[in-house]
Amino acid sequence: MKRLFSSVCFCVTILATQLSLAQEARYPLVKGYGGIYEVPEATESPSPNSDYYILVDLSTGAADNAEISRWVDNVARLMNLHGLAGVSKERMHVKVVVHGGAIFTVLNNEESNRRFNTDNPNIPVYEALEEAGVEVLVCGQSLHARGIKTSDLYPGANVALSALTTLTTYVPKGYTLLKF
Repeated sequence: MKRLFSSVCFCVTILATQLSLAQEARYPLVKGYGGIYEVPEATESPSPNSDYYILVDLSTGAADNAEISRWVDNVARLMNLHGLAGVSKERMHVKVVVHGGAIFTVLNNEESNRRFNTDNPNIPVYEALEEAGVEVLVCGQSLHARGIKTSDLYPGANVALSALTTLTTYVPKGYTLLKF
């Protein structure tokens, strides 16, 4: 009997492990991007009753301009992880400052095709982020340094004077700075 019980417990454990590994990605705030997974054993998670002020310093470019940047998708993951914990999009105050090598992730399709012979796959991610309440700010200095005009950007991008001044404006206001 004891042996049967041990065998049953072992089988249940294996089945539970397989089911947890097979779970599907979830997208609570940013639909279709930044998939995340339930972690039932987690002992720490964001509070659904708190407001989150986050400034993402996005300077790392995409490995391949024909694919979604893992760093842009990581902003969606950030949003979705908070959403999974029950934080509403109204409590998420997220700004993404795009500069440096990441500047090419905000090009419109026409300019992306001109430079890289491909549509910009990041545009739908940025649009989904905006729908979830994220504001995308592009460094005006990075635009000038790379010969990019405002008209070369996808329509949802907002131009800031610089990434540096955006950081020094929002960090003192209490925004948590994350570097991607």
